[in-house]
Amino acid sequence: MITITEEEFRWLSAYIKANYGINLKKEKEMLVTGRLQNVLIENGFKSFTDYYQYIRSDKTGKAVNTLINKITTNHTFFMREADHFYYFRDYVLPYLSKAVRDKDLRIWSAGCSSGEEPYTLAMLMEEYFGNEKVWWDTKILATDLSTKVLGKAIRGSYKKETLDALPPYWRLNYFKKLDNENSEVIDKIKKEVIFRKFNLMEENFPFKKKFHVIFCRNVMIYFDEETKTELVNKFYDYMEHGGYLFIGHSESLVCGEAKFRYLMPAVYRKI
Repeated sequence: MITITEEEFRWLSAYIKANYGINLKKEKEMLVTGRLQNVLIENGFKSFTDYYQYIRSDKTGKAVNTLINKITTNHTFFMREADHFYYFRDYVLPYLSKAVRDKDLRIWSAGCSSGEEPYTLAMLMEEYFGNEKVWWDTKILATDLSTKVLGKAIRGSYKKETLDALPPYWRLNYFKKLDNENSEVIDKIKKEVIFRKFNLMEENFPFKKKFHVIFCRNVMIYFDEETKTELVNKFYDYMEHGGYLFIGHSESLVCGEAKFRYLMPAVYRKI
């Protein structure tokens, strides 16, 4: 096993934090070492110093893509923190359906992982608007750092048991069976989600219009307070007045620093 020195870990973690906001604490050293072992061995590196220099010098982007795919944890599932989806259905959509005059809903699933969150939002809106949906633009922007999970999200194929949390009506109408173990999101719902690779640490966001809703759940747990505050302020700037921010239940905004108004656990609003 190729071990990592304190200095090497400091180099690598500083690079990751500076470029991607992820704060790798000392206790993550063994985790990082284990996840990167095969990468070092397959590429013939003798040390993490060699690997670090390779990442810094590679201009293709492949090296850093592999690094991000290895170190990020993309654990999610359908209806995770379900109260958020119920709140979105029962309060957010009724408000937006009246407030958004041009019928152009702008929703962002930031840190979308393997797609369960944005597809759930798409199904909720399909159900909510019904026949009226033809008049609305409800496409969801779904972004993530990891090309690996984005590939899975775009395919939209999921194990049968992972769909158990969804209403039977959804499983029947919004998925097609591939085999006895797997089902795939139907094209009608797939077309409602636009998947893109995006780094939340970008200095300037490239969005021309502001969002009505931003879901960024269980992403900021990897950031330190300064990075988190900067990101939340960007969310505020890129959100319409009256818009909603959903974060993870294990996350919180610092009172006095956040501009958003607290509504309920992990739900905030720009007033």
